[in-house]
Amino acid sequence: MINAFELANTPALSRSALERAAELRSAPDVLGAGWKHAKVLLLNEQNHAFGTATRLHLLAGPAVAEAPPSNAILIAIEGEEGSGRHVWALRGSLPPGQVTTLRESGSLLSPRDAGLFTTAQAVLNWHDAARFCAVCGGPTDAISAGWARRCRSCGREDYPRTDPAVICLVHDGGDRVLLARQPSWPSGRYSLLAGFVEAGESAEACVHREIAEEVGVAVRDVRYLGSQPWPFPRSLMLGYHALADPAEPITPEPGEIEEARWFGLTEVESAVAAMAATATRGESRTAATAFTPPGAVSIAHGILTAWVRARRA
Repeated sequence: MINAFELANTPALSRSALERAAELRSAPDVLGAGWKHAKVLLLNEQNHAFGTATRLHLLAGPAVAEAPPSNAILIAIEGEEGSGRHVWALRGSLPPGQVTTLRESGSLLSPRDAGLFTTAQAVLNWHDAARFCAVCGGPTDAISAGWARRCRSCGREDYPRTDPAVICLVHDGGDRVLLARQPSWPSGRYSLLAGFVEAGESAEACVHREIAEEVGVAVRDVRYLGSQPWPFPRSLMLGYHALADPAEPITPEPGEIEEARWFGLTEVESAVAAMAATATRGESRTAATAFTPPGAVSIAHGILTAWVRARRA
């Protein structure tokens, strides 16, 4: 019986530790002077970026504007601290050429590019939803190099939000895992159970509650595995695994879970291997397997892969 295991690899969107240079956000003179050497990651309204599945194409700052636009976000500084090249994110139309998305390319990009893309999408998504003050309804403007917004009417400042959510691999301590599918998913797709942490709730309590609500199963021995930013639109996924009894009846939550069932080790191993191979080749379809697992960009894929490796060790 296996009661504990660890992630074999860092989740795809957690690989990068950007130098965010927060101290420069209140230094407009430094940012303005650095613009001539700056690079810009453009994302359009659909969060498509200019580049391929393995490399982002950043634009030179002066080719985009004469100075940092008011709605641009300083997402990193590269090179020597205080004197390196500034990297910005900006919402706008993309130049002609190949485009990619974070879901498609997140696991194939370099750690640096994956970190830039993830941060840009997360903060730009927040800006899209924070154009008006939550207190008085007045319009807001971006400040602090894109890391805050200030209301024109009441002066209230707002900051980018991250919504914590748990995702849990339920297993029996042996060779079976409990996976589920939502009604809106493509036929055959199954994944781990997940849900948002509610106000006043711990992440571990959320694991117990969400699994009980979604499939009617009680879990025990909840163990933390790792985390991954998930800017769809602004979540932080907290990965766990927990034990459950396969003899306990499964009761899918109406409207949320279309089906939930136990899968064996061989089924899971074949499915995650096919998905990983597909992602490496940059394809969108996997070989025929018992089910379609979560994509390689997700922490769910990493947790399933780690569980298979632990069982085969």
